[in-house]
This record gives sequence, C-alpha cells and structure tokens, in this order.
Amino acid sequence: MRLALYQPEIPQNTGTLMRLCACLDIQLDIIHPCGFVWNDRHLRRAGMDYAERAAVRHHTSWEAFHAWAANEPHRLILLDAKADIPYTHFSFQEKDILMMGQESSGVPEDVFQSIPERLLIPMAPGCRSLNVSLAAAMVAGEALRQLNLARGRISDDDT
Repeated sequence: MRLALYQPEIPQNTGTLMRLCACLDIQLDIIHPCGFVWNDRHLRRAGMDYAERAAVRHHTSWEAFHAWAANEPHRLILLDAKADIPYTHFSFQEKDILMMGQESSGVPEDVFQSIPERLLIPMAPGCRSLNVSLAAAMVAGEALRQLNLARGRISDDDT
C-alpha cells in the first residue's frame, strides 16, 4: 500500500503523514511541486524522528508520477470530497495507492477525471472536508483493516 500527496501545501500535514506512513509501514509518494521548501522546520517538527523512517519517493510532476504509476502494478485511488463512493463501500487491494489532493483545492479537474477510482468520506450536512492528515489516516486504516495488513498487531479477535 502507498499514500500519494498531490502538490502538498502545508508542511505540518506532510510531516504528520510521513509519521503515519512510517508507523504503518506504508510507502509515501510526493508529487511536486510542493507549496513549501522540502526541508522546512515545520515538516521536521510534525514528522518528528519518524520522518527519517518514512520511505518517501519524490516525483517531479503529476505527469511523472502518473507515468510511473501506470508502469507499476498499482491501482490509483483518489480521496476527494467530490467523489461518489464512500470509502467504507470500497474493496481495497494490497497494491493500491491512496492519493490525497492539495489541502486548499484538491486536484485539478483533468487529474480528477484521469483517476477512475474516487472515494469520499461521508460527512454531516454542511461540512465540506476534513484535514488531509485525518482523512488519509481514516482511509488507510480501513484499507489496512480490510487487507489484514496491520502486521499482526491487531486482529478481528482483539476487537
């Protein structure tokens, strides 16, 4: 399983997601350009010492990432408030890449249309979106639960 961030804008969110990926043993893809300098102190602070443990792959652009993903045995899944399918009604696969858009605007329409698998997190009426880190954690947790990839730490018998 992988998590991809499309042109992330907020270093604290990216650092938090690096920590999440390190702790859950998920690969992280960063699709540039970022809205901050990669070595930003906020990125390091949010990621803490876990950021060094995160397996991060950088892609110079959406086109470079999309070409790379097309040549790999991965399925690209976009998490977006404009999607129609709740993430809880989706069957995840081990090679999935969960992609998050920019914090302020998601992804451009052409990127949205190029990804056939699009999921949303159902929310209360009048609410637009969750923080990107919270959304990624929720969906990654469900995907890992479905796939029983919690590295043996949690099983259905424990809940």
